[in-house]
Amino acid sequence: MALVSMKEMMIKGKKEGYAIGQFNLNNLEFTQAILQAAEEEQSPVILGVSEGAARYMGGFTTVVNMVKGLMHDYKTTVPVAIHLDHGSSFEKCIEAIEAGFTSVMIDASTKPLAENIRITKSVVDYAHERGVSVEAELGVVGGQEDDIIAEGVIYADPAECKELVEKTGIDCLAPALGSVHGPYKGEPNLGFEEMEVISKQSDLPLVLHGGTGIPTKDIKRAISLGSAKINVNTESQITGTQAVRDTLIADSEVYDPRKYLTPMRDAIKKTVIGKMREFGSSGKA
Repeated sequence: MALVSMKEMMIKGKKEGYAIGQFNLNNLEFTQAILQAAEEEQSPVILGVSEGAARYMGGFTTVVNMVKGLMHDYKTTVPVAIHLDHGSSFEKCIEAIEAGFTSVMIDASTKPLAENIRITKSVVDYAHERGVSVEAELGVVGGQEDDIIAEGVIYADPAECKELVEKTGIDCLAPALGSVHGPYKGEPNLGFEEMEVISKQSDLPLVLHGGTGIPTKDIKRAISLGSAKINVNTESQITGTQAVRDTLIADSEVYDPRKYLTPMRDAIKKTVIGKMREFGSSGKA
């Protein structure tokens, strides 16, 4: 199956009451694990790629060709979107689209609203002509994402969200409502009232960043309030790294990377399967 835009899978998810996981790629093994999990669970999936991860793997074109190659060899049948996570500029979004990304996030959330709207609209115009979906963000999601460190959390303003949606034509919105990138310090405190208002006023699929560490009850509530895409990266990194650490501690003579990266891939796959079941996307392909 060819790579697809994430627009239709999100619309279907919101309508039927489940969310699609965005699972971030960091190397070959992450990509293998996520695609294997999606096929086994018969779940649509969004492969998230940050600018930093793309640089690490060689560039946007390398990432797209790696994904396409694995999908071909694995005979992947489920819908797969490849999505630029936190695109920092119009230029970076265009670069990703030209390389073959089927979805991009333009994150101009640190800019004044008018500038955020202008930049986002320019990305939407370019992307939609090419069948590529676009995500935008308002407010500040705390923690660290790639090279970006945000101190504290700033909730998205529902009125500003409505204006951004109406003036840009985006396909989904990531309103910052208390989630953070990376591990949580204490219990997450999500703004469900604001989430409900934002979801109802635009009927647009919402995106929940920082999905690692949010209790299942809160995940379910967020989905019921219109969150149709939930981003997960940290949990996969933690479980994968622990598997490598355990393998090397158990056998100090191991030197073949396949011997310690295979357990990492298996651990990530298990994590992704668990999230797909939690989000309700299993069996929805």
